[in-house]
Amino acid sequence: MFESLSDKLDKAFKVLKGQGQISEVNVAETSKEIRRALLDADVSYKTAKQFADSVKEKAIGQNVLSSISPGQLFTKITHDELANLMGNEHEEINLQGSPAIILISGLQGSGKTTFTGKLAHFLKKKKSKNPLLVAADVYRPAAIDQLHVLGEQIGVEVYSDKENKDPVSIAQEAIKQAKQKACDVVIVDTAGRLAVDEAMMDEISSLKKNLNPSETLFVVDSMTGQDAVNTALAFNQKIDFDGVVLTKLDGDTRGGAALSIRSVVDKPIKFVGTGEKMDALDVFYPKRMADRILGMGDVVSLVEKAQEQFDEEKARRLQKRIAKNQFDFNDFLDQISQIKKMGNVKDLMGMIPGVGKAIKDVDIDDDAFKHIEAMIQAMTPEERENPKIINGSRRKRIAKGSGRTVADLNKLLKQFEDTSKMMKLMGNKKNMAKMMRNMPKMPGGFER
Repeated sequence: MFESLSDKLDKAFKVLKGQGQISEVNVAETSKEIRRALLDADVSYKTAKQFADSVKEKAIGQNVLSSISPGQLFTKITHDELANLMGNEHEEINLQGSPAIILISGLQGSGKTTFTGKLAHFLKKKKSKNPLLVAADVYRPAAIDQLHVLGEQIGVEVYSDKENKDPVSIAQEAIKQAKQKACDVVIVDTAGRLAVDEAMMDEISSLKKNLNPSETLFVVDSMTGQDAVNTALAFNQKIDFDGVVLTKLDGDTRGGAALSIRSVVDKPIKFVGTGEKMDALDVFYPKRMADRILGMGDVVSLVEKAQEQFDEEKARRLQKRIAKNQFDFNDFLDQISQIKKMGNVKDLMGMIPGVGKAIKDVDIDDDAFKHIEAMIQAMTPEERENPKIINGSRRKRIAKGSGRTVADLNKLLKQFEDTSKMMKLMGNKKNMAKMMRNMPKMPGGFER
């Protein structure tokens, strides 16, 4: 996401050639490049101009410390302005009420129904809630069926009534059922249209008035750029929603909607959709997103994703196996499984500072581990537990059984051997202490 904008901003910062102080001349040139980058990202002209002017005003006359360059200082100013443009601070979803009622609105095709399922999954998994989904789209039977499929997939109950054509009545009945079944959150999926029209606005307004939801979310396809911002403005004027959800952000390399929507509508972005799977939903943090746009990575989000998949008991068992030099291909396969659960591999690598730009042109398949898994699964239980017995004939059999070459298998076995050695070294406290003592010192007396 934001690849094009990140590249153009990076080029803009290279314009700075000031020595010791940022000058008015190089700031003017850089701010002009930033404005162009934002316009190319489908940010409105007014927003882009205000942003560039604000950056320029804050940068002119800034003294540059000897330890940093003018480009680094300008990057810091731009980062703070980007975070501010997107809302600066993260805003939580409001779950007050018994049950809390969340009303989902948006145009048809924006990903409303899919987001409804993702939100239920998020609340169940991360907030320990017991949600009830409500199919209140009375015009599109497929939407009702889709919600039931999603509900079954994530283990959440869905309320629907195909005979009833009154969405308000359906939602009210669902709330009664939620109270009886001890569901603490009711998420209402509403009807959408291909374009904003009066009938649609009247219907969503009526739902909001009668249900009095604790949270009204507007779902919009981020790939529609400025159209997304204009649609959000129209909805907000009618129903005064509480927050925005940007879907399909993983397919949007420009990011104009994410950058513009807060400043135009003055409502926070609360969630972003980053894929088709039910767990491909991220809470929106403006400062973290600014980090990613400027190629600084997002270590906090990476750690949070890792913690979600972290199993303390498994980790203790693995640590003991490593210490006893018993780490085998079964453990290796288990680690791959945990990494895959964290999400798209390229996105995860992009969260590491400095790596995003380095791999932007590298094609990393989402199934990057499938060939490794195939080779491990082609091994016998004995071979997985003791890879040293894998001789020439066994290698040929494993390679043939996994559809790979012997060279591929040799490479995997070498990587596994290197990994095992490193893990054994790290598992030994004496070795680690020795490594730390022998590490070369950085200038100024600081160790690496």
